[in-house]
Parts: sequence; structure tokens; C-alpha cells
Amino acid sequence: METTSRSNRKYIGLVGRRNVGKSTILNILTGQETSIVSDYAGTTTDVVQKNMELHDIGSVVFLDTAGYDDIGNIGKLRIEKTEKSLKKLDIALLIIEESLTGYDREWVELLNKNKVKYIPIVNKNDIYNYDKEKIEEISKELKEEVIIFSEKENKELILNKISENLEEKEEFITGDLVKKDTLVLLVMPQDKEAPKGRLILPQVQTIRELIDKHAVTISISIEEVQTTLNLLNKEPDLIITDSKVFEDVYKMKPKNSELTSFSVLFAALKGDIEYFIESAERIPQLNKSSKILIAEACTHPPISEDIGTVRIPEMLRKKYGENINIDFVRGDDFPKDLSRYDLIIHCGACMFNKKHVQTRVEEAKRQNIPMTNYGVTIAKLKGILDKVIIP
Repeated sequence: METTSRSNRKYIGLVGRRNVGKSTILNILTGQETSIVSDYAGTTTDVVQKNMELHDIGSVVFLDTAGYDDIGNIGKLRIEKTEKSLKKLDIALLIIEESLTGYDREWVELLNKNKVKYIPIVNKNDIYNYDKEKIEEISKELKEEVIIFSEKENKELILNKISENLEEKEEFITGDLVKKDTLVLLVMPQDKEAPKGRLILPQVQTIRELIDKHAVTISISIEEVQTTLNLLNKEPDLIITDSKVFEDVYKMKPKNSELTSFSVLFAALKGDIEYFIESAERIPQLNKSSKILIAEACTHPPISEDIGTVRIPEMLRKKYGENINIDFVRGDDFPKDLSRYDLIIHCGACMFNKKHVQTRVEEAKRQNIPMTNYGVTIAKLKGILDKVIIP
């Protein structure tokens, strides 16, 4: 349970005003003292995250947020963190006490804007003993079925509702490119970002999927590509490589072998691959006055060979001029106003869940800003984008 990557979990957020019982409900759902509970309003001062494994749902992350009616300068910062957490939520539990307020209505609008499904929960029924008309009034305004809850109620009511809203078909990193007995060659140059003796997350997740699909998988570094091809008695059906050696692998690949990259696969899995490819067609229009945003999900300090802060900028500057403007953001940081950028280039986002990536894509689309990702960008700059297979 604890080792499942958060990027592969569903995110469930508890949102509401201060002291409506968000932390209490979280503790009931998790069966643990996950959040501090107090009668004092504003006890939760930051977003609390808890990994859980739920029956019929699987691996999830619960997020307990600060009250969205917080006050003062510090309160404003807490609210901003709560709002930022909406970007990654697959579903929200909207906790209400007694009746809807202006704060609640404002955040319903925010949930809808961020395309976050939500379950309204009217809490503290043991105190208010809500009548049927009050609940129907709230339900009618929100156009959602309302759950009445208190510490004495059965938590299965909420868990079952979460399960209903999170049901979706299983998705694969390799899509329909790989089936049983498909021969897959993984070309995995190990850069300094990977801890000694370990693989980076996209490689680990892809290998696990290939094993589950019963594909025949060979993992090598770039230096062994030609030797491996010479040893095989058939051409690989699919070659998956790191984007930074796209061009080198393309030159060596057999004619009938399909080629793609980990970054492209994750773009198709989590992002909007069609929009990424469409946006990449704008790259030839860049010039020395263009402004580009490069967004990296990981928060590790960049290194000398970092693909996002070093390799891609080097390629862009070599092609479009040393003075081309490039901004960088990492982790959860992402500008609200994207209008000053001519292009956004995102990493493969193996550290983000799907909802987080798609929220950023939707924001770029809303502001009419082209957005692509590392693998698609490199393939376009190297002139082989049309040769790369897309799931």
C-alpha cells in the first residue's frame, strides 16, 4: 500500500469551511488519527496527505485541506494551497455544516471550473438533526445527491459513493502497442538523476506493465543497442527509449521496428497527446524573441545533464538563438497567467497523477497557449516526430 506511487493513485480531497468536521471525517474514513481534531477553527493549517488502500477502489491519497473561509494573511496563503490542491483531485468531498454559505457556493464554482466531481456531505447530523426539507433544498441547489453524516453514521455511505464516482476502465502505459509475446527492446541510458542501483519511475512502471502483459522484454543501455540487435534472431516489435537518445536509437533501429519513448507514452497516458503533437508543430515558428515555459513535475535539484533545464534549452538556443527566453517551474508551481508564453513544454509527468496533468492542459487550452512535452519536443526538433509511434 505505502509503496504505490502517488502518481498512480486516485486523489480524494476533503474541502469545506473551518471546523465543519473535515479532519474528523478523514480520521473516520482512514480508521486512523490522520489529522489533528480540535474544536478550535483552523486547526488544519496545511494540506495533510494520507495514502490508503480502499476496497473496490484501490490505492488512493486522501487530502485534508485548510478551511476555505480562513482569515488573515496566513489564512489567505492556506486558502491558496487548498485551491492549488484542486488541480490534482479526482473527486472532492464537500463538507457542509447546517446550510450553504457564500464560501461554499464560491468553492462549488471552483470545483466545477477545475472539472472536479464532488460529493456533498452535510455533517454533524447528531447536533442539528436535519429535516428532510433542509436537505432537499441543499440537494436541489447543488443538483447533487447529498449524504447526511455524523460521527455515529456508517462510513460505508461515503466510501460507496466514492467508489461509484471513481469507476473507470483500466489504462496502460503502452496502450495497445504491446500484447502477449511482443518483443520489446528498452533502451535506458542511466543518468545521474537515478539513485545508484535503481531505475527512474517511468522505467520501473513500464517494465512492470510489460511483465504483466507477458511481453518478451530486453533492457539495455544505449551502448549495447547494436550488439543486442546483432544477437537477436528477429527484429524487436517495439523499441522504447529515453527521449534524449531518440535520434541515436532511430539511426540504429531495424526498418520494421516501431519506435517511441517513455515520455511520449506517458504523454499519451496522462496528458493530451493530440494537443501535444499539434502544439509541437508550432516549434518551427519560434524565434529569438519567443518566450517558453518548461515545467518539471519532479522537485529534485537539476543536474548538469538534466533534460528539462539543460538539454532541451541547449537544443532550442542552438536552433533559435541564444537569447530565446526560457522560464522554468518545478513541482506544483505553475503560473495562472500563461498569456506571456509562446509555448509550454512539460515533462513526462511520471510524478503527477492524470488529473493534475490534464488540469494544466485544459488551462493552456483555455488561454490558447500551445503545450507539448519533452519527448514530443525532442522528436520534433530532431525531425523524427512523424516516425514515432503513438499509443
